[in-house]
Amino acid sequence: MQTLIAGGHGKIALILTGMLKDRGGRVRSLIRNPDHASDVRNAGGDPVVLDLEATTPEELDLVLTDCDAIVFAAGAGPGSSAERKDSVDHMGAVHLIEAAKRVGPRRYVIVSSTGANPDREGDEIFDAYLRAKGRADRDLAESGLDFTIVRPVGLTDEEGTRRIDAGEEVSQPTIPRDAVAGVLAEVLNLSLIHISEPTRPY
Repeated sequence: MQTLIAGGHGKIALILTGMLKDRGGRVRSLIRNPDHASDVRNAGGDPVVLDLEATTPEELDLVLTDCDAIVFAAGAGPGSSAERKDSVDHMGAVHLIEAAKRVGPRRYVIVSSTGANPDREGDEIFDAYLRAKGRADRDLAESGLDFTIVRPVGLTDEEGTRRIDAGEEVSQPTIPRDAVAGVLAEVLNLSLIHISEPTRPY
């Protein structure tokens, strides 16, 4: 299985890359900064330098060739403007949705956020971030692709326990990044997730 990870130099993405590699998978990682290529290679992925804000449909179609799944883990990052929240967190996801509908793959997993809402009101940067995430989630849900939306709570660098709380609402305020990566690794192999208990192993 070959997975395309957008935002391939992010902390979750690098952990996920290692997990997928250990399971015998292949990872193609989109990065903007060529200086990050060595980190991706060290994690087990194949770096591809490409800017989702400036790419063409033809470039995206080529990048997706032979891929079986997409993980959208890209983001404008701390300190970015409201405009970049939309152009990266929302439209970056949309560009890949459109490419997946043209050439495949059908499987698309997106890393969103608790509180994501396409109709979120407010003028703060965080409001713009949650709007952008919510719009990306909405567009993916309406795309017709086989999708999973993962909305983690606050992220930490602690070591995960391999158990998570999952549901519309959870009591835990934070989750380790490696736990989120573990969830992503599991859902890549599932077409539908059934959650019957508030806490389940991954």
